Amino acid sequence: MAQTTTWKVNDMVRDDSTGGVKTVYWECRVTDDEHTECSAVEGGKLRLTPDASASDFVAYDDLTETTVLGWVYNSLIEGDETAAEAKARIETDRQGKVTAQVARKTAEASGMPWAA
Repeated sequence: MAQTTTWKVNDMVRDDSTGGVKTVYWECRVTDDEHTECSAVEGGKLRLTPDASASDFVAYDDLTETTVLGWVYNSLIEGDETAAEAKARIETDRQGKVTAQVARKTAEASGMPWAA
């Protein structure tokens, strides 16, 4: 059973005077490739405190989705895991939910034996 996992940024709120991003709305969606109605989404809102004088500040016009998703992955870290491990944890959890949905769907059938 193949599944597709997609991470994306749905929207951002920025301080127009500095170009600093204050809020990121994101999601991770896993969909079964064969049973496309089976999907699971994890999403959230990442609040940031941008500092335009910081050496790692990235102005709004210079941002890429990859950079912003990196911030998201870092925000998901639990304990001593890395950002990549946090990302994988979320994906694995959503994949498990989709697998369970497909198992329930394929274990059921509808119809009536006399209406063949």
